[in-house]
Amino acid sequence: MSKVSRPRRGSLAYSPRKRASREVPRIRSWPDGGEKPHIQGFAGYKAGMVHVSMIDERPHVITHGMEITVPATVVETPPMIIAALRFYERTPYGLKTITEIWADKDALVETISNYVDGTSNARKVVEDYLERRIDVYKKHDKESKWKKLEKSSIADIRVLAFTQPYLITGVPKKVPDFMEIRIGGGSIEERVEYGKNVLGKDVKFKDFASPGSLVDVIAVTKGHGYQGPVKRWGIKLLYHKARKGRRKAGSKGPKTPHWVRPTVPLPGQMGYHQRTEYNKLVIKYGEDPSEINPAGGFKHYGVIRTAYVLVHGSTPGPVKRLIRFREAIRNVDNIKLPEPKVTYISTWPVERVIAL
Repeated sequence: MSKVSRPRRGSLAYSPRKRASREVPRIRSWPDGGEKPHIQGFAGYKAGMVHVSMIDERPHVITHGMEITVPATVVETPPMIIAALRFYERTPYGLKTITEIWADKDALVETISNYVDGTSNARKVVEDYLERRIDVYKKHDKESKWKKLEKSSIADIRVLAFTQPYLITGVPKKVPDFMEIRIGGGSIEERVEYGKNVLGKDVKFKDFASPGSLVDVIAVTKGHGYQGPVKRWGIKLLYHKARKGRRKAGSKGPKTPHWVRPTVPLPGQMGYHQRTEYNKLVIKYGEDPSEINPAGGFKHYGVIRTAYVLVHGSTPGPVKRLIRFREAIRNVDNIKLPEPKVTYISTWPVERVIAL
């Protein structure tokens, strides 16, 4: 008699499959960084997808030096504002926060006023929009906190940054998304100096990565709600004479043990999970939206109004979803490709050809 083979349906690596606790992804691990201090992450909003024709610069592939056509995701990346610095010390129980140093409100207002009309609107962003996300301090003694750091052993430095969704029209919200980003590279003293220079100022995507570099893309996937085991786990339909339905698991397990094991495919939440895609190539970064905007704007998003970045392949989540970038943590060979030579970007129905 032939052997009956029934491979398992669905991976248990992502269990429990429940909804993400928040839409801003949490990054728990960061790479070491290079020789110079810099921010190791950024964030933007997914606008849509295009196809791009470019010269393949990847070594050891049969299409090296040839023109290839690849799918690409367009992410709108308005500048981010650095609101505070957070310092950590190493303890037997892991990293522990020493203190936080926040930028002056006037410095934040001055920086934001470079992107909005008038100082009053910039102050409204800080005192109204940002206040909905976090409790903005009223009194903050920075000198005492800097003196406290002189007596501490700093192990890691990170910035507290927020996005500027009020600059774009594709996302229907004005409240910034707040997140923590690590400062990597160089010595601790160099990172502290870098943090002092960017505190209260803006940073752009080009300060984080350049075309040709590899990044990790982290986002919350598209939610599908409560689904049955056939769609959620990919199990087969039962025989058409099966009792009490076909779209279910044939058995929920043996009599012993007296509980249903987590390996049994059951209905539940599908989608809206935080996922990470590793080693995505940055194809292009631009600050001229006319290079990428199709006639009428992107479907379900609209027109890009600020800087944008093209990432090779797809990214998790639907359009308008917050996308976080991180330096490639699995780039063990430290691969850095030259800037891709883009020859064509599809902006149907108006097509534009970029000359080499």
